This record gives sequence, structure tokens and C-alpha cells, in this order.
Amino acid sequence: MDSSLNAARRSRELRGVAEERVDVLVVGLGATGAGAALDAAARGLSVAAIDAHDLAFGTSRWSSKMVHGGLRYLAKGQVDVAYESAVERGILLRRTAPHLVKAHPYLLPLTAAVSRRQAALVMTGYRLGDGLRAAARTPRRLLPGPTRLTGARARTLAPVLRPDGLRGALLSWDGRLLDDARLVVAIARTAAAHGARVLTRCRALRLTDQGAAVRDELTGEEFTLRARVVINATGVWAGTLDTAVKLRPSRGTHLVLPPGALPGLIAGMHVPIPGESNRFALVLPQRDGRVYVGLTDEPVDGPVPDVPEAPEEDVRTLLEVLNGVLEVQVTREAVAGAYAGLRPLLAADGRTADLSRRHAVLTEGGVVTVVGGKLTTYRRMAEDAVDRAVSYANLRAGRCRTRRIPLTGAGPQPSGVPARLAERYGSEAEAVHELVKAHPEEIGLGLTKGELIWSVLHEGALDEGDLLDRRTRIGLVTQDRDRALPATRDVLDRYSRA
Repeated sequence: MDSSLNAARRSRELRGVAEERVDVLVVGLGATGAGAALDAAARGLSVAAIDAHDLAFGTSRWSSKMVHGGLRYLAKGQVDVAYESAVERGILLRRTAPHLVKAHPYLLPLTAAVSRRQAALVMTGYRLGDGLRAAARTPRRLLPGPTRLTGARARTLAPVLRPDGLRGALLSWDGRLLDDARLVVAIARTAAAHGARVLTRCRALRLTDQGAAVRDELTGEEFTLRARVVINATGVWAGTLDTAVKLRPSRGTHLVLPPGALPGLIAGMHVPIPGESNRFALVLPQRDGRVYVGLTDEPVDGPVPDVPEAPEEDVRTLLEVLNGVLEVQVTREAVAGAYAGLRPLLAADGRTADLSRRHAVLTEGGVVTVVGGKLTTYRRMAEDAVDRAVSYANLRAGRCRTRRIPLTGAGPQPSGVPARLAERYGSEAEAVHELVKAHPEEIGLGLTKGELIWSVLHEGALDEGDLLDRRTRIGLVTQDRDRALPATRDVLDRYSRA
């Protein structure tokens, strides 16, 4: 089937699922839910996958954009979790999403705040992580090993570092995403190509072992979607649909610095957090010139909001850590934007920073719920959830195939197209380029009107938020969003037809 998602396909498939009973209903279209829809459809099952909002509306778009090998888990003795991360990172780098996931260098500056003993311990961890890379059979040509750099060499990769007291830096490599939301879109479109009905703006009101009561958020119409088994993949919101699920959400905040804020920065950075032995802030230069700085880890109490806010306290904390290693300080006024995401951690005693990133698959009241985990391991989480669903509902299905299914865009890469398009669209870049040539008006950050049209016609974008906040990340900065709105509305008026 075609992988294109758009308003017309949504309307057509919504009518169809309201009239039949599917094998699997997946609720939630973040990375794990989209992954479960792909997994189930690839096994030959009939699948409907719904979300109250959009693809990657929740936690999956608020990550650090890292696809990592789990060094932090090694430090806690969670070797199995670290190995699982390394394996899944290798699958993304080598097979399923090599166009979206690449190796990236990270520096840990050796300042006076980092003792020689701590530096030695961190380098030992990097080497153990390189051993996990080898165990996961990820070739070194895709993920180089760690090394130590002189201060002069460190400043060629990060000239913003303060030279006084800089003994050098530890250089490590890990996977990173061009854009986490684009990964989810690719997963969902691949699921659609395997026959899954991918339906955004459909809110599950109640779940049962026979399906769900659903409301079409565009029309207000309510209907019953019948299924042999339901998978609840709503992440941090899972407990609102399954009261047996107990989560302890953790907030992670990132700053968005504008292009030019950290001039010359090539590598990412791990900056030790004062008073913490194994926690670091991340400095992540982006292709569009912006720089993301994160990551806080604070418990969240009370109702879970649809879109969490970044508290000013988190902003101050991250600036303090960042400025501790910079030659020229970044002021609060220089911060162009901030975003926060909520991690769906399993409830337990202790700080959220210390809670395990292991995932769990629970079966209560006839609904299969998958919670915990992290973006890197979305595919394994989906596999475990579908395995449980198949067993619980006694469905006839083959084994999981997603280790070897390339995501949309992962095919042969075209030549003769701009590098920026190749990085964002992979094997589809040539088709996107034709639209860009016909509609070259720039809307911001080097993006064009042609790319917005592509997102409406093929990537399931239905409104301004879909285009500016998820298919692109223009909306992270309010001023950039405002400038792009007229072109965005024009594209929706012309091309969004149900």
C-alpha cells in the first residue's frame, strides 16, 4: 500500500474502521504506539491506530534527539537495559532509519570541576559502552570509539569553551536524530504502507477488552471501534485510560538557543552537573543552526497536561550549568525558546533521575498497556506489546519482523538533491525537491513552502500545529512561528482536502 497519510485517506479509513472489527487497536501514536501499529500490521494483522492529537504530539517530540547506547544505565549496573539500548541503536543506524539516525561526537570538557578520578571513571564508562557497541554488532565505521583530546583540539570542536583551566576533553560518539518527531512520522507511514489505518484526531474515551469508545475530534462524532485486543501506548497518559497503571512522570526541560548563540560549535557536549556524580547537561547543536541545551529531571505531581511548560527554575538551572564551561556567558535574554517533555517512568521510591528506564507490558482488564522505556528502544517495546497482545487474544500471527523493515525514506538515497533535503527525507528527497522547486518560498530555518505541501499531502499534517510544531520545529521559537504562519495557512487552504 501507499505510505502517504493525508486528510482524504483519514476520512476514508475512518469510515471503514467504524464498520468493522480489527485484530488490534493501538491507542497513542508516539514512537511506541506507531511502532506497535507497524509491528502488528507487518505480522499480517488488521490494525487501527488512533491518537487524540497528532503523530508525536506527546513525549516523542520533546526528547534530546539522542539515540544512545545506555551509558547511564551501565553506571547503575543495569547492563541488560544498556545492552538493549545498544542493540536498538544499531538497528536504527544500520537498517531501519540510517537516513534519520547518524553518529555524532560529544565532548566532556575537563575543567577544574572534573577531577582526574572522575575523568578516569567516565572514560572507563565510555570504553565499556564501546564494548556494548561491539557486542551489539554495530561496526565502528558507523560509531567510532572514545578518545581523549588536548585542550587545543577540544576548542576546535567547541571554540566556545573557556580556555582557562581546560585540561582537554573526553570525546565519545553516540547516535542522534535529525528530528524525533520525523522518526515517528516515518514509523507511522511505514505502518500505513503495511495496511495499518493511522488515524489522528481520534480520542479514546474508554477502553475495554472489546475495543474503545472513540470521538472524532474534528467533527465531535462518537462511535465504537471494535477490536480483538487493545494496546494502550499513550505513555505518560496511560493511567488516564487504565487506572491500574501507576506512573511517576518526570519532566525534562530543554532550552532553545538561536543560530549564532554558540558560534563554531561542531560537537555536542556533556557538561557535568555540580554535585552529581553521573549526571550531565547536554548541549546539542542542530542542523538549522539552533542549539538545544538540556536536560533536567524533575518529578511532576498532579494532572498530566497535554503540553507541559518549561518552568523558569529549569531555565535558570540549565543556564548556570552551561555557563560554567563557556568563555562568553549566555544570558537569559539570549534564550529564544524552551520546551519540556514528560517521561512515563514506572512508579517507585526514590528520585525520578534514579528510576529505571526499563519498560513494562501490563495486562489489566483485557487491555495490554506498555509503559516506561525510552525513545531509543521504541521498537523493542512495540515488539513486546504486540507479542503480549497476540498471546492474550490468541491471534494467528507471525513473528516480529521490524528489525529488518526499513522505515519510509530509508531506501536508496538519491543524488543531485540538496543535502538538507536528503537528510530530512532520505529516499523521498527527489520527490520533495520537485515540490520545493515549484514552491521555493522560504518560511524559516531554510525550510520552504514546498516542504509544507509535502507534509500535507504525504505526512498526515492537518493543521498549523502539525506543520510548525511537529513536521518542522519552527514553532519552538514564537517569533519564527509567527513569521511562518501566513505561508502555513495558505498551504492548508490550498492543499488540505478531506
